[in-house]
Amino acid sequence: MGHKVHIFLVEDDHNFGAVLKSYLEINDYHVHWIDDGKYALSEFRTEEFDICILDVMLPNVDGFQIAKEIKLINNNIPVIFLTAKTLKQDILQGYQLGADDYITKPFDSEVLLCKIQAILKRNLIQRGQKENTDELKIGKYLFNYSHRKILLHGMEQKLSPREAELLLMLYHKSGNVLPREIALKKIWGEDNYFTTRSMDVFITKLRKYFRDDPSIEILNIHGSGFRLIFSSED
Repeated sequence: MGHKVHIFLVEDDHNFGAVLKSYLEINDYHVHWIDDGKYALSEFRTEEFDICILDVMLPNVDGFQIAKEIKLINNNIPVIFLTAKTLKQDILQGYQLGADDYITKPFDSEVLLCKIQAILKRNLIQRGQKENTDELKIGKYLFNYSHRKILLHGMEQKLSPREAELLLMLYHKSGNVLPREIALKKIWGEDNYFTTRSMDVFITKLRKYFRDDPSIEILNIHGSGFRLIFSSED
């Protein structure tokens, strides 16, 4: 298997975190471990992850809040909560936030491993089922969202995760305005001066990728957002 699965682990107990990280790495996973909720979101943005394992009770920002923010950035990423909180209302809250599993401590490491494998397999199947809808026509180009690339005459341009997400949002709104604040909240997790500037850079890049088809335009609608327009002719 070429791609080693990247796990985003947030756990503040140093002994437990170190043991769990080692155990997962022995089983051929790549683990990025954070021990403070305050740094979780900025660290999550530094890499592409396949699954998140989040403790609920963390210093500064709890696991539920982290999951909420992560889902705004990538709604498709699987999340497992690991926690000592066994109250029904906590478990329900975890699932309402989109958790794929909620595991109470103490637990068997092998069981966790099986759950990770099952969730990743299910996620892969679901992504495969969506594959057919991923060949989207934008003017003369084909846009494959799952593989994050656009194609024209056999040439392909790879997209970053945020570029692909932004292009998909523009495509679904094509002909209409994609409000800037909605895109910023979903893709960057927040709407401020820096994320706005970052989004402008991404829009400039997308325009450049489509430069060989003059029918494709990404218009800046002042004070509102952006509009993607293109010719739908074959």
